[in-house]
Parts: sequence; C-alpha cells; structure tokens
Amino acid sequence: MKVTVITGSPHKNGTTALLADKFIEGAADAGHEVYRFDAAFEDVKPCLACKYCASHQSECVHKDSMNMLNGKLLESNIIVFVTPVYYYTMSAQIKAVADRFHANNAKLSGNKKAMLFTAAYGADDGTFEGLQKTYEAMLRFLNWQDAGILFAKGCPAKEVLETTDYPQQAYEMGRTIA
Repeated sequence: MKVTVITGSPHKNGTTALLADKFIEGAADAGHEVYRFDAAFEDVKPCLACKYCASHQSECVHKDSMNMLNGKLLESNIIVFVTPVYYYTMSAQIKAVADRFHANNAKLSGNKKAMLFTAAYGADDGTFEGLQKTYEAMLRFLNWQDAGILFAKGCPAKEVLETTDYPQQAYEMGRTIA
C-alpha cells in the first residue's frame, strides 16, 4: 500500500512529529511504502482561488512544493494528516496543503482512505471538535473513507506525550492499516 503522511507542525521534534515517526515506523514494519511531506518545511503557497487550475489541466499557478506532493497524493491509497491543534483546528501549514487539493479535486475524489493524528494541550473533547469537523467535511467532500483517528489529549510537550501510550497507538495504527 502507498501511504502519504502530511505533517503540519513547525516543530521538528514535537508531539505530532513523534506520532508521525511512530506511525511511519509501524507502516514500514508492515511493508507499506511511505512518503512523508513536512508542510512546515516546504514551500507551499496558499490557494488564490484564481481558477488557473481549471483551465490548465489541474496545474496550479504556483510552482512550489505541491508539484512534488501532488503526484504522491494521486498514487497513494491512504493520506495521513498529522497536525497539532492550533486554536481548535489544524495548523496553518497543513491547511495550506489541504486548500491546494482544490486543483486536483476530481482526481483525488474517491477510492482513498485517510487518517488523522493530532496532539494538544487540552484534555477535553471540545479541544478537538473543530479539527474533527474539518476532517470529516474533507472526507465527505473527497469521498474518502476514514481509517482512524488518534487524539493525543493533554499532551502539551513531547516529554509528556512520551509518558503515554499514544506513541504506541500510532505505531500500531501504522502497522495494521489495510
């Protein structure tokens, strides 16, 4: 199975980076081909809604790192979003990537699965409500199937996350994807 992991944290060694690492380790151990795209460290310009892609066979007016990611997205069976919760939803870095799906909506629609991994300081369910609704709306729009969600509650720092079973859960989710 081909898996694309898109991270959205500007912290290379933060909480969600650990979740991504563990998921990827599990997926690789299970024999899956994994491509990781760290959005915060790539050149991803925001969608302008200029409609250039509509008249240029899904090519975007921007010439940036999305050109590399788009091919991986199209060939992947599963897309994994890994983002911290920033003000009740995904980080701006990963949101910019999701917004740029627009150029390939028709090509991306259907026959894919998705997963969501996140960590947040907050420990109550309301902390993740905005992110979960956004994720569910994206899946509905793209006609993708949810393959799993991991909400790492009450984890403001990597050192806290490491004392929980969330990293092991991420590993197992990677190892058992189907």
